[in-house]
Amino acid sequence: MSANQLYLVSYDISDPRRLRHVARIMEGYGHRLQYSVFESRLNDLRYEELKAVLHNELNHDEDQVLFVSLGPDSERMNIHIESLGRPYVGKTRVTIV
Repeated sequence: MSANQLYLVSYDISDPRRLRHVARIMEGYGHRLQYSVFESRLNDLRYEELKAVLHNELNHDEDQVLFVSLGPDSERMNIHIESLGRPYVGKTRVTIV
């Protein structure tokens, strides 16, 4: 099995029902940083699985999911997040729209 990669996953979902469903899916794949932004540590299999699951949930004309690879997980054990404006506090609750 391949080593984990660290991804920043963000999404913009146009329909409130799909938005809530995508948020629940993402909670099973990563740690919420902001309402629609997750940090996910995934091996190749889990990455492809997540993409397939999300692919089936999206309206491909209206929604968007971005995957930003931050490199191998082993190189980023301590992520530093800097915030401008309000202090950064990781989100632990589900977004209700």
